[in-house]
Amino acid sequence: MGFRRPNGRSLGVDFGLRPARHSVQQKVLFFSYMSATHTKSSRSSKTTENRPIHEVRRGRIKAAIWENETTSGTRHNVTFIRIYRDGEEWKSSDSFGRDDLPLVMKVADLAHTWIYQQFQESAKAEKSNS
Repeated sequence: MGFRRPNGRSLGVDFGLRPARHSVQQKVLFFSYMSATHTKSSRSSKTTENRPIHEVRRGRIKAAIWENETTSGTRHNVTFIRIYRDGEEWKSSDSFGRDDLPLVMKVADLAHTWIYQQFQESAKAEKSNS
């Protein structure tokens, strides 16, 4: 099977490529930054343990930012979903179409900025406490 243009015509090339099948874990994009402090966040509690620390949403694309305490300090991971409506029911997917990708990039940039700001704020707090 060769590659085809959007109009259906073959490009006359066959590299033997097959569609990639990735697990959910492989599809999840993440950014991870070390926090300057090694203390547990005051935002963590039993009621918010399984909830994202912050969410960024633009249109139908949403990023959830998760805070994880490790022996090396605080790490942040980001998951992305696309929200859509199926009849009367709202659903979500971790699959993105071509037209979703610019918005995914924007939401990823906003999530990265938020994480970096948290890192900067914790570094400032650490420096002022010294």
